[in-house]
Amino acid sequence: MQPVSEMQASATALGSWPGIDPVEAAEVIRGELGDPHAPFLAELPGRGVGSDPIGRTGSMLVDMAIDVQPHGWRLVDNPGRDAQRARSALATDLNILADTAGAEDSRASELKIQLVGPLTLAANLYLHNGERALLDYGARRDIAESLAVGVPDHIRRVSDAVPGADVVVQIDEPDVAAVMAGTIPTASGYRTLRSVPGDEVSGAWRLVIDALKAAGVVEVVISVPEIEAPIERIIGAGADGVAVPLRALTSRQWEQLAAAVENSKRLWAGALPTSDAQAELPRTAEIVASIERPWRQLGLPLSGLAALRVTPSSGLAHLTPARAKAVLAKLTQVADGLDQLARG
Repeated sequence: MQPVSEMQASATALGSWPGIDPVEAAEVIRGELGDPHAPFLAELPGRGVGSDPIGRTGSMLVDMAIDVQPHGWRLVDNPGRDAQRARSALATDLNILADTAGAEDSRASELKIQLVGPLTLAANLYLHNGERALLDYGARRDIAESLAVGVPDHIRRVSDAVPGADVVVQIDEPDVAAVMAGTIPTASGYRTLRSVPGDEVSGAWRLVIDALKAAGVVEVVISVPEIEAPIERIIGAGADGVAVPLRALTSRQWEQLAAAVENSKRLWAGALPTSDAQAELPRTAEIVASIERPWRQLGLPLSGLAALRVTPSSGLAHLTPARAKAVLAKLTQVADGLDQLARG
């Protein structure tokens, strides 16, 4: 990563996008998020099976086939039609990305992609017996190892689509707090699965992060909800930073983030609430102040704001395309405001 002194505050989003048109998505995202911001490869879950996050990432697994069953994606002996749909949708998206980026007069210097992390993947893939893969230590290990083997080929295809762009990866772990707390329900719903030890969680992340770095990825962050966010464990696993919503962070979590920032790790600040699709977007100054205030209280130098990425607090698939575009525009304004504070 660049030294903080050379950075500019930037904007990106978490990946999911409304609608079913990947051409429109690519054009809007790349139009709104030019340098210094990070355009991203959109996920369009509205297209249906195979375009959902689990199916998309699950299709990258090596020597582990998946298919959709009544209760969700299941590990199977041979790849099914649904896995092929996932691979085909991803290939289409990469081809569209290549065409869109190739037509630009000036390409963005970065591209951000997102993957479902190994713990959330294990919590949402099912075994032959209908139970979650998370139940079985061997299955959890195999999923992490398979993902680590599969992601380099995906990174190569992404890099081929945008030659010369630095690839940034966001690993999504929305279920990790429940995985570690032992609150993920069994398939029957009558009990919960045993908690996964923290060391195993860190090891699974480290395996995938190391594979991504070896494939040439310049930055890897892990995205988690704010409730019970395992910030120190994320940093300890070798991630370059944490993506987390800011609204409900505790003082202790802010202190953990401050320690990470002081050790040259990055904060991707989920500073723009998007859960209410009808509410007016907050003023730019309000969002900037919501970041600046705790930053000052922790005694962090304002110059460090230049290393922030700002994101929505959640994905954007539930919004209209026009609203999602407005969110990106607002985020770039927030990044500009943070950058002004950083430069004094």
